Amino acid sequence: PHGPDAFTQGRELVDGRLYETTGRYGMSGLREVDRATGRVLRHTPIDDALFGEGFTSLGDGRGVQLTWKAGRALVWDLASLETVATFAYGGQGWGLCRLDDGTLAMSDGSAVLTLREPEAFRRVGEVKVWLDSDPVARLNELECVGSTVWANVWLTDRIVGIDLSLEGTPDGSAGRVAAVVDASGLVADRSGFGPDDVLNGIAHDPETGRFLLTGKRWPVLYDVEFVPIGD
Repeated sequence: PHGPDAFTQGRELVDGRLYETTGRYGMSGLREVDRATGRVLRHTPIDDALFGEGFTSLGDGRGVQLTWKAGRALVWDLASLETVATFAYGGQGWGLCRLDDGTLAMSDGSAVLTLREPEAFRRVGEVKVWLDSDPVARLNELECVGSTVWANVWLTDRIVGIDLSLEGTPDGSAGRVAAVVDASGLVADRSGFGPDDVLNGIAHDPETGRFLLTGKRWPVLYDVEFVPIGD
């Protein structure tokens, strides 16, 4: 189950605990959720003037949550679920994930991923995302698994797997979409959904290799495996 009140923006499994950030003005925050029941175990709201966005763990007991238009990233202590610092950045914030100890990948709704270092959130590069020579825009929530960034494509049922293993190579191969996941079969009846109630939220389970998927205000959390066509 998944809380139908949660306007899901980011989600991540951290040491077996499922964290989820929610959006909308006056309703944004960070919560820890029981993955089996959907019950909210802990929740801390953020300032009503902020529209919460994507989230990732920094791997040291802290996590970072983006905001949409405020240019502020909130640093959370995950043990206490309290904010302990803020970072400033330009432009919009949509999705965020940690590629490695020294690099975060961030989306802003465009076809470009910005690379940042985690200690000061300083921009260190960017990668243009493309499929068959065409840019892939509206990149939203992100989940880093090895050198692949899995990204929800906003307002669609698609998740794209972006290969960053060749980042910085002269042939421009970095940012190639190496896989496209069709998640249109997850919810058969969407008659009660609003236009914003779209697929969003990817959490990789390193123990099983599977993914936890949901959407904005969806009542269900799906435990799935990404399987190539033909297997």
